[in-house]
Amino acid sequence: MASRPGTLLPLGLTVSGLVVGGLLHWIGLGGGGNLVWIIAAGCGIALSLFSMVESLRVGRLGVDVIALLALVGAVAVREYLAGAVISVMLASGRALDGWAAGQARRELQSLLERAPKSAHRYQDGGLAVIALDQVVPGDLLLVASGEVVPVDGSLVSASAVLDESALTGESLPVERAQGDRVRSGVVNAGGQLDLRATTSAADSTYAGVVRLVAEAERSQAPVVRLADRYALGFLAVTLVAAGIAWAAGGASRAVAVLVVATPCPLILAAPVALVSGLSRAAKRGVIVKGGAVLERLATCTTLLIDKTGTMTVGHPVLTGILCAGSAPAGRILQLAASLDQVSPHVLAGAVLRAALEQKCELSLPEGVEEIAGQGIRGVVAGHRVAVGKASWSGVTGAPGWARSARRQAHLDGALTVFVGIDGAPAGVLVFDDPLRPDAARTLRSLRKNGITRIVMVTGDRTEVAETVGAVIGVDEVLAERSPGEKLDVVKLETRRTPTMMVGDGINDAPALALADVGVALGARGATAASEAADVVLTIDRLDRLGEAAAIARRTRRIAIESMVVGMALSLAAMGFAAVGLLPAVWGAILQEVIDVAVILNALRALRGGVGENRLGDEDSLLTQRFQEEHLAIRTDINRLHEVADSLGSLDPETALEEVRSVHRMLVDEVQPHEMAEEQELYPALGRFFGGSDPMATMSRAHIEITHQIRRLGQLIDDIGPDGVDEVDLTELRSLLYGLCAILKLHTAQEDENYLSLADEPRRERRVPGAR
Repeated sequence: MASRPGTLLPLGLTVSGLVVGGLLHWIGLGGGGNLVWIIAAGCGIALSLFSMVESLRVGRLGVDVIALLALVGAVAVREYLAGAVISVMLASGRALDGWAAGQARRELQSLLERAPKSAHRYQDGGLAVIALDQVVPGDLLLVASGEVVPVDGSLVSASAVLDESALTGESLPVERAQGDRVRSGVVNAGGQLDLRATTSAADSTYAGVVRLVAEAERSQAPVVRLADRYALGFLAVTLVAAGIAWAAGGASRAVAVLVVATPCPLILAAPVALVSGLSRAAKRGVIVKGGAVLERLATCTTLLIDKTGTMTVGHPVLTGILCAGSAPAGRILQLAASLDQVSPHVLAGAVLRAALEQKCELSLPEGVEEIAGQGIRGVVAGHRVAVGKASWSGVTGAPGWARSARRQAHLDGALTVFVGIDGAPAGVLVFDDPLRPDAARTLRSLRKNGITRIVMVTGDRTEVAETVGAVIGVDEVLAERSPGEKLDVVKLETRRTPTMMVGDGINDAPALALADVGVALGARGATAASEAADVVLTIDRLDRLGEAAAIARRTRRIAIESMVVGMALSLAAMGFAAVGLLPAVWGAILQEVIDVAVILNALRALRGGVGENRLGDEDSLLTQRFQEEHLAIRTDINRLHEVADSLGSLDPETALEEVRSVHRMLVDEVQPHEMAEEQELYPALGRFFGGSDPMATMSRAHIEITHQIRRLGQLIDDIGPDGVDEVDLTELRSLLYGLCAILKLHTAQEDENYLSLADEPRRERRVPGAR
């Protein structure tokens, strides 16, 4: 809507004029009453004229001209009361519009209002309060209970409870552990905590969100409004109807037609709905830079996606440990992580995170030597440990286990780092950039919301990209593309259909700017991409893109619905006015009722729709609990695989004891977890999904897991007094591998389809093991 003077003053003047004029008529001063009504009508004329001039300045002939004709006509035919009522209608409509827009912008403005202004820094043996712009990376800060975290940092305290609702839109508190990344803008919901700053205030997450919000607030793109697509046709129909009414019944009827045609549904419905949609998206952690972008988002049918950092988590994760000698996977991890404590390498950080998650007891290394491009070595707990290239870690020649590890890593697009202990090769650490758990589900959600074609455009190798594309379900994979070639793809696709591009890195910025709608994952501070994009996901969750698409389509549908219904009612009233059944005064009152109904309907965009269904707080907490339990289950799966691999190299009695050990683990840990899922988690998910037994397939997996654990126990019991023979070992190995496969598939399906529904952002973790 065009900008206009303050809304309350015109409303006060017109309402006062209508009331005072009526009182003067009541006490017999009709002339004075008419004069006051004329003044009130003059206020309405001024409002309409201002709006029309503003529309013409940006090259539009909007529907404000109908309101102007109705007011001038009412005064010309001496329908002064009708003129005053129309003026009240226009002023109240604009006041309602301002109020609705204010309500809709509340979530956006709240981000600006709560931005921190200072920080507590440890210095000179004490604490000092400093201005926020004085914080530099490396500063040790204190965040008191209830304070907003001022800058991005790494948690130094052992643990912290944080309220992340300002960034994620969720009310549930989140627990973070030592070393976890903490974003600015979240609130410390527990005791005081210490934080090591990793960014300046200007480069922090919250400052970036505030800049994006401010840009969205200022954004008034000079595009044709959704309402103006209907305006010229409605204007033509109105003028024809008024002309016919004039010919049939004179000027009074023509004015009555113009009065009921005053186009407040067109003027108000689209802006209120669009701003409501912007607010709804912001509440879910999605900043949309203006109503025009939201409207374009609703019409996109092609999706272009980057791979690294968009479909994947965007940082290396230790996904497996292949043992080459007698040292178990846990011992290899413990020694490697102890040595990597002093290394700045990005892979060292991944090893350290995995060790902390496994609760490994780490020792300080001694005599550390690190050579770029080779690796690091030192003494840990009396053992000489080397981590790096194969030759650096004591591997000579090309043993089978090393070739197998390298071949599998090449196929998966993973990295390998070798570990040596006391001069002998001990194992291989496998690093990967795993898929986001919500990647495939997000793409399915987007297809339900109008996306018909999905293309992955990436600079990664073809075989890796095609594997990822097959897993997440894209229509085409374009691999090994440079930033310039990505631009060519975007140009081609945008010529075909409205196209959305999703990326997160600097190399994606040109493509994001060129696409009809560019979407950036801005949670990790990808500034260039965020600046170039039209939509920014401020939290590190891809599924919010699906929600944003659903919000955009629902908002556009509500806006069109409000306009069409409002115009239909106005057209019906025009028919009654044209035949003399609806005087101008009553027509103005009827139009006011229509206006209120249209605005209230447009405000529905503030509420969630069917495409935005989420788990309730209690069920969300339940899924988070099972997410954490899955970390332990993955450790158990890796233990199963490790024992199955070792059966051929152990003596029969030791092998049988190992099998008995993992069976006890399955009975004591895995089976109770599966039963708890069946009894607690699946009923909650069933209520969420609806339908007839939506969890039936997953329940059958529980039955199969229980059956296989029972079979393993029976096989152990059936082994005779003569001990284990080769046939027994083969059958035991087959059962263990089968259980590994079932459990891996089952937990992966739960993570992708169910557990990632929790609104609390997941902390990406992978528990290393034998495979």
